[in-house]
Amino acid sequence: MEILKAFLETLERLWYNSGFSQGNWMQFAMIGVSFILFYLAIVKKFEPLLLVPIAFGMLLANIPGAGIIHMEFYDPDYIKGLGYSDGTIFAYRELISKGGLLDFLYMGVKLGIYPPLIFLGIGAMTDFGPMLANPKSLLLGAAAQVGIFLAFFGALVLGGFTPNEAASIGIIGGADGPTAIFTTKTLAPHLLGPVAVAAYSYMALVPVIQPPIMRLLTTKKERSVVMDQLREVSKTEKIIFPIIVTAVVSLLIPDATPLVGMLMLGNLFRESGVVDRLVKTASNELINIVTILLGVSVGATAIGTTFLRLETIKIIVLGVVAFAFGTAGGVLLGKLMYVITGGKVNPLIGSAGVSAVPMAARVSQTEGQKANPRNFLLMHAMGPNVAGVIGSAIAAGILLALLK
Repeated sequence: MEILKAFLETLERLWYNSGFSQGNWMQFAMIGVSFILFYLAIVKKFEPLLLVPIAFGMLLANIPGAGIIHMEFYDPDYIKGLGYSDGTIFAYRELISKGGLLDFLYMGVKLGIYPPLIFLGIGAMTDFGPMLANPKSLLLGAAAQVGIFLAFFGALVLGGFTPNEAASIGIIGGADGPTAIFTTKTLAPHLLGPVAVAAYSYMALVPVIQPPIMRLLTTKKERSVVMDQLREVSKTEKIIFPIIVTAVVSLLIPDATPLVGMLMLGNLFRESGVVDRLVKTASNELINIVTILLGVSVGATAIGTTFLRLETIKIIVLGVVAFAFGTAGGVLLGKLMYVITGGKVNPLIGSAGVSAVPMAARVSQTEGQKANPRNFLLMHAMGPNVAGVIGSAIAAGILLALLK
């Protein structure tokens, strides 16, 4: 009997120490959300490189009792309640004594390290030649950022969010996950989970969201336009461009420097032709490692108490509105160019002004070929597409300069 009693007591202790007994409905609901993201990433192949680590970080953070991340370390009210006047000192002390794995990885987000490193890799993989061959595409990239500011005002006026929160929600319209994370971690870190999940989800859903808007705003005649072949861009132009852009943008909008500067550094690596090892590292090993760390860290911020709220639904709705208006802004400016040039510009390339590279450009190509099988818009659409990457970083810098 004593053995049986001891055995039952052991089982009882194991049960009370298990996550099943310690968890609440919010944690289990978020574990369910992570399973949905796994399905979208693995089965539907929606941005798997991003959604798989995000979903796994969400799963880990919501395991009851695991203590793998402590978002309260960064909550000003929690810190003040414990009598600490300096939140930074408190956070570091708590990290050393109580921090879990993801607490340390999250510091790369909190300190703004991961998003610029992602931009370094993107720059090393990006050819700005199509944009330089057709400078008008810069305007299309800029027009597509209108969704950011429309969503900002919508969140501010209709959503009841603070200016900082509204800016973090609006940046979703740029369809650029690292930029959304970089902005949100500074302006509204408590919204990081919902904003990141929304931003990367809409990036993955570009082929679903954009085509109906593109067809609604254009005629078949406009979609059938075959554009002239782009001119050859010289090596000198490609080398000078990242240097000039970094200097000009950084002087005008210093807050955009981390993103734009690292993007252009990566591109200079690529175009200079003298640092092949750095190009390979930035565009392969480095960006892959940082993508894992960023995805898991951001996913871990999506815990039940902060994610399962009415505000999250508002963020998701406003995010898709921002993305839709960004797509529409690019297409409408493309229509204006179509008129001004006497029908030489296909308005579909304007939709690629959102910075989901290269997926948005591929959508322009696909829709163009549906209207005219002789249409080859991919390289023309890459111009606005890479311009959108620069545009979203500049828009983030503007918001940071005004609100931080």
